[in-house]
Amino acid sequence: MPLKIRLTRGGAKKRPYYRIVVADSRAPRDGRFIERIGSYDPMKPKDDANRVVLDVEKAKEWLAKGAQPTDRVLRFLDVAGLAKRPQRNNPQKAEPGKKAQERAAERAAAAGAAAEGAAASEA
Repeated sequence: MPLKIRLTRGGAKKRPYYRIVVADSRAPRDGRFIERIGSYDPMKPKDDANRVVLDVEKAKEWLAKGAQPTDRVLRFLDVAGLAKRPQRNNPQKAEPGKKAQERAAERAAAAGAAAEGAAASEA
């Protein structure tokens, strides 16, 4: 039975509140879970101590048993010092798409032609 440490959503519409639970990976997101080990309230300010509440001892036990945290929960565990989240780097994500690159090249060519025309008229 593959176990996951993941978030289940609660709260009202546009007012999310999440519980950090240990569940079978095949169970639905908000369905059956084995144990609740914490909570996450994204509506609170980032510097609030109660934004993420985590039972560290229970989390250690479940990690020792082989439960795999999801990416968001791994961030919380990394802050708590229980697990190391590897740094990700995707330099291609910041690059503009093909069409935007083509438009930028066209603008650069047009600006270069305008600069040459202005230099020729001054001389």
